[in-house]
Amino acid sequence: MKAISIRQPWAWLILNASKDIENRSRPTKKRERILIHASKTVDDSAWDKIRPMFDRDIRWIMMGNLRKMVTLPGFTGGIVGAVTIVDCVTVSDRLWFEGPYGWVLSGATQLPFVPYKGTLSFFDVDDAWLRHQLSEPEARATILAKV
Repeated sequence: MKAISIRQPWAWLILNASKDIENRSRPTKKRERILIHASKTVDDSAWDKIRPMFDRDIRWIMMGNLRKMVTLPGFTGGIVGAVTIVDCVTVSDRLWFEGPYGWVLSGATQLPFVPYKGTLSFFDVDDAWLRHQLSEPEARATILAKV
């Protein structure tokens, strides 16, 4: 199965806050279920970009707590979820779109953290190995679930 590395807090936002666009500098023709790998590095410039989104909705957790959380072990440097890429756009009115390309995402599902070394671009993760690493039966079924 293919995976893509995404820096925190963006990976967390895809899995927990309905971030349904992944902004990239290159398009993708992939339209399939992929794994989300949380990079070891955190995107420190992200906080100013997402602050207005937190301010608009008081139900969201405080941004300071999120910032502390996504830098903890278990939030970086491993597989954290799965999502389906359903489209790639250059124009969108979606909240999270910045461009130049937006990979439209659907069916984001959080998985128990599995340490794994990521890389640039798409990379392969062995399905059998990952299922073996996950102890929860529901998580095992979720990996390959189609949306």
